[in-house]
Amino acid sequence: MKKIINLTLIAIACLAVACHKEAALTKLQPVAFTAPLTATASTAILSPATDSATVISFKWPAVIYPYKAHVTYTLQADLPADTVGSTAWNNATTILIGNDVLTKTFKGSDLNALALAVGVTANDTGKMVFRIQAYQDRNAYSKAVTLTISPYKIILPPSNNYPVLYLPGDYQGWLPGTAGTVAASVANIYEGYIYEPAGGTYHFKFTSAPDWNHINYGDGGAGKLSTDGQAGDLVLPGPGVYELVANPQTLTWSYTLVTWGIIGDATPGGWGADTQMSYDATKNVWTVTANMLANGSFKFRANNQWLIDFAVTADGKLQYADNPAFPYNGSLNNLTVPSNGNYTITLDLHDPNNYNFKLKKN
Repeated sequence: MKKIINLTLIAIACLAVACHKEAALTKLQPVAFTAPLTATASTAILSPATDSATVISFKWPAVIYPYKAHVTYTLQADLPADTVGSTAWNNATTILIGNDVLTKTFKGSDLNALALAVGVTANDTGKMVFRIQAYQDRNAYSKAVTLTISPYKIILPPSNNYPVLYLPGDYQGWLPGTAGTVAASVANIYEGYIYEPAGGTYHFKFTSAPDWNHINYGDGGAGKLSTDGQAGDLVLPGPGVYELVANPQTLTWSYTLVTWGIIGDATPGGWGADTQMSYDATKNVWTVTANMLANGSFKFRANNQWLIDFAVTADGKLQYADNPAFPYNGSLNNLTVPSNGNYTITLDLHDPNNYNFKLKKN
């Protein structure tokens, strides 16, 4: 009996040792980058002239995993965590590099597109953070590097090709060639927006071309336009963003001082109260950051009234549902967000040939 007991104890001990060895074999060992991610430059000033040039290259060491197999590397890019609307890496843009590849080179055009996609403002200077993700059976991340990037605005053809009138005025130095415009999406009804900063005279004119050598529309009195080149300026009452409407056939014009908000059961205020947007005069856009619901919908609405509001077409393009200048459009859809969360919503009305919006989940 004693011999049997001893054999049993030996068997239990062997089993315990075997279990311990098995645990040691299956435990994941830590893996890490052994050297930092490096970049060939800390600043990139981009322009059309740099599109085909190599502007920056990244290099990193191989990550050694316990098993001899391919390691997949991915480059991640984002705004720094201290940038408004960014927590760094939660909404990172990723670029697959490939198996066992340890470098990534950017041409100017590719880096420009990446910077704009991440959220660096065109024609401005901003920070971007980059890191490398390695993966075999688990992820490893390099330390991030921060670069200063200045992307340029890619000029695209207008979404529409409506005829325009130009809006030279005191607000921009009376230069028709660089002035804002109003566009005629409906025959002879030209509509668009102008921003008048505080401190100016708030004087402007409509011109039929980006110069002073064609038709200049000045003040004809009582909401009328005059084609007399010596007619006085049109005058707005003060600073702010105005919707302008002009009809060169009837020689009439009007203005409406506007603010914009979002309203609907997808928004914090529901259908009973607008959530106000703020105007960024540098970027010429309206923005709001709000908690949004995916099971609701919303519209953009001006001045807390159902007189001027935007919805979207079936293919997602922004159009007026209500506007006194145009017929009512009941065929449009409300806007929605793809999932619940906090969003930065941007409304861009600076180009009447390309009204558009953006939804960015934070």
